[in-house]
Formats: sequence, structure tokens, C-alpha cells
Amino acid sequence: MIDIPTLPGVTATSIETPRLSTRVLFSGPEDGTPVLFIHGNASNATYWEETMVALPAGFRGIAPDLRGYGGADRAKLVDATRGSGDWVADAIALMDQLGHKQFHLAGHSLGGGVCWGLMRDHADRLLSVTLAATASPYGFGGTKGVDGQPCYADFAGSGGGVVNAAFVQAIADHDRSDAPNSPRDVMNKFYWKPPFRAAREEELLSGLLSEHTGPQQYAGDFVASANWPNVAPGVYGPINALSPKYAGDVSKIWASPVKPPVLWVYGQDDQIVSDNSLFDIGTLGAFGIVPGWPGVDVFPSQPMISQTRDVLAKYAAGGGSVTTLALKDCGHTPYLEYPQEFNTAFHALLTGG
Repeated sequence: MIDIPTLPGVTATSIETPRLSTRVLFSGPEDGTPVLFIHGNASNATYWEETMVALPAGFRGIAPDLRGYGGADRAKLVDATRGSGDWVADAIALMDQLGHKQFHLAGHSLGGGVCWGLMRDHADRLLSVTLAATASPYGFGGTKGVDGQPCYADFAGSGGGVVNAAFVQAIADHDRSDAPNSPRDVMNKFYWKPPFRAAREEELLSGLLSEHTGPQQYAGDFVASANWPNVAPGVYGPINALSPKYAGDVSKIWASPVKPPVLWVYGQDDQIVSDNSLFDIGTLGAFGIVPGWPGVDVFPSQPMISQTRDVLAKYAAGGGSVTTLALKDCGHTPYLEYPQEFNTAFHALLTGG
């Protein structure tokens, strides 16, 4: 199990289920109402600790390191062809192992993608869903329009082939420097809006650096494509799993007869998940950073926020309860940047207040 110091009130334990052995963080009373926290990419469960210890009395925080991250068994790979399916099944197996039939759910970024999968396939298990700077339900990269239409039939421009290889190598090297484009630099420029700096920067950096790297891990494999930017998704690793190629039938989210209440919180200055993401190949092509861009009609920036808003509007139209909190001067990690505002809305959802 990885050794990252935890906050007082948080314990780290290795839990083995029939699917996965991984590090799981806990807070609150063992018999409390369970709240499952799902972290994002290039991070781990450590990122949720402040939110866990701030839970209202009587709630039990549970935050696993996902398959492919942190203290999870490195031999257990992410089968990207299942989309979020491996993580969804891992989450259900963990909650079964812990004896929790129903639970509240919170997911950040990629973790929001896991939440979409749980809403689609296991809505009856969910007491509520909190989406923090969530990935679009249509995945990350390679789509256009609020209905998530692929820019190309092979979903070129998404998946492991578009990840910066130098960043992956820096993670593999456990680079803790302040050098430009180092993991620390990327974290402080893009995870939150400068000049914010996290109080537990070193622990959070350790969480980032704990991601499993390699051709079958992060960033994953890819295949050549005749379509710009000449790479299409492979079949392993988290970024391929986030490709819209494997997103599944998104309409099942709003068509589900069971609709747990949803809280969606995002930063208005998020540079990772936005309608003009600096991590989206369409945006980088428009800026001339990636040459050969075929133009806005063929490959625009993915409208990630607009896609989420549209899906949640359909969810609400079908009888679901949706609350949206858009935070000004906030980046990609609203629960760390604006904990009071986030927790006020989050706790109201948990307690029905």
C-alpha cells in the first residue's frame, strides 16, 4: 500500500474484493450513512480527504484508489473497451464487500465519468450523486455538439494517443520539481485557479505521482488513424476508457426510471473540463499547437460543460432533481478551492436540507 500521510480522522486500509485489492480511505463512524468518493485522473483518493473529514455527523466517508491508480493492484488493468465499466464494477464490489446496499456518491473529473456509469447501470444503489468538475457523459475528446456526435467515425483525437508523453514520463520518474510542465507545475496551473495553492500540496502531488504508467496503464495504447490528428483510441488504460468510443448509451442516464438527486458543481474558470478545454485536441488545433487542424466545422473544441448541462436538463425533464452550482474564480477542483461553498451545497444534498 502506498504511504501518503492522511489527515487526522482519516484512516487508510487495504481492502480486497473479488475484483480488486486497493487502498481505501475511511472517515466517520463505521455505522454511518456511506458516502463513496471517486477521484479523478492523475490523482488518487487523497484528494478527497478534506471533504471527507468535513462530512456531517453520522456519515461514513469511503474513498478508494481506483484501478490504475495509487494503492490499487498494478496487475489489474483497465479494460478501456468497457468505458467506465471496470471502475463501476469495482465500486459496486467494494460497497458489497463493506455491506452497503445503498450509498451517496461523489465523483471528481474522471470520477464523474464513473458516476455517469453508476447512474446508468446501478441507479437503485444511489441515494444521491454529486458531480464535481465532472467529465462529460459523452467522454473526453473527439465529439461535437451537445448530443456528443463523434468528429470522426473512429473517434480520432481521443484516447491515449493524445496525452503528452513527457508528462507521463515525469509521473513515471516521480518528478517533484518545480520545472515548467512538471507534474507539480501542471497541478498548480490547471488543477485549481492560480494563485490558489493547496495546503497539502506535497500529499496531493504524491497522489498525482502514484498513477500507474505504461502502455497498458496511463497513458495507454493507441492506433494509427487517417483522420486528424492521426491517432485513435486503443483498448487499455484510463484515457482510452474516457474516449467517447466507449461511452455507451448515454440516453440510459435520463431514461432510467430511478433518478437519485444530483448536485453538479463546477468552476467557471476550469481549464481542463470546459467548452474550450486546454486539454482538448480541438482547442489545441485551433490555437495552432497541434498542426493540421481540419477546422471548426470538422473538429471544434468539445463542448463539455454544454453536454453535461444538456444531459442533466433531460434528466430533470424526466423527473430527476438537479441542483447546479457554478463557482466564479474557480478552476478544476471546486471542493478544494471553495470548500465552504461546496460543502454547504453537498451537505444539504446528503441531509435533505
